[in-house]
Amino acid sequence: MSAVEAFTNQAENHPTVRGFLHRPEGEARRGLVLTHGAGSNCRAPLLIAVAEAFSGAGIAVLRCDLPFRQSRPHGPPSGNGANDRAGLQRAVEVLREIVPGTIFLGGQSYGGRQASMLVAENPGIASALLLLSYPLHPPGKPGQLRTAHFPKLHMPALFVHGCRDPFGSFDELQSARQLIPATTELLPVEGAGHDLGRRGYDLLAKRVVPAFLKLVSGI
Repeated sequence: MSAVEAFTNQAENHPTVRGFLHRPEGEARRGLVLTHGAGSNCRAPLLIAVAEAFSGAGIAVLRCDLPFRQSRPHGPPSGNGANDRAGLQRAVEVLREIVPGTIFLGGQSYGGRQASMLVAENPGIASALLLLSYPLHPPGKPGQLRTAHFPKLHMPALFVHGCRDPFGSFDELQSARQLIPATTELLPVEGAGHDLGRRGYDLLAKRVVPAFLKLVSGI
């Protein structure tokens, strides 16, 4: 059985890492840092379900709050996200101290966007991306694409996307994926919006894990 524990890492001159660590049964050789969207936190039911499914597959998962959420319990992020990316980078560093092998990075909506921007800036920080409800553009503003960094993504990425997501249609996402010079896959969630369905997250997580593991099978 996998186990989950509250987790905090504080070190001088480094962002605090706060969240929950899911430890699989036996020794974990791979790890996943997973974070949340702009209006949520690491206790989001979707993240819990995904983390439990990955840990059940033998992967340690650090499910963490971004720095903006650590500073206040409610409200959206501010600034350009640099502090949140620094927090994610620190979370990866901390997980590397626990897991000796490959590290993956993922997040929901804003968290996924910051994760992808981080690996575009620091290509060696993770080996693959898990992007849940990537916010391709603001709702109703398809011209404001958030893809400028996509050509700098040189690792596999799995997009998990609802067919009714106002932050990007399947067709828009398919076009955006072509900008990434690495293998990408799209896992569609029929009938879901940006929240990926609000319910049935355990079943969704059971689809996400095999799709992701197939994508990274050569890593």
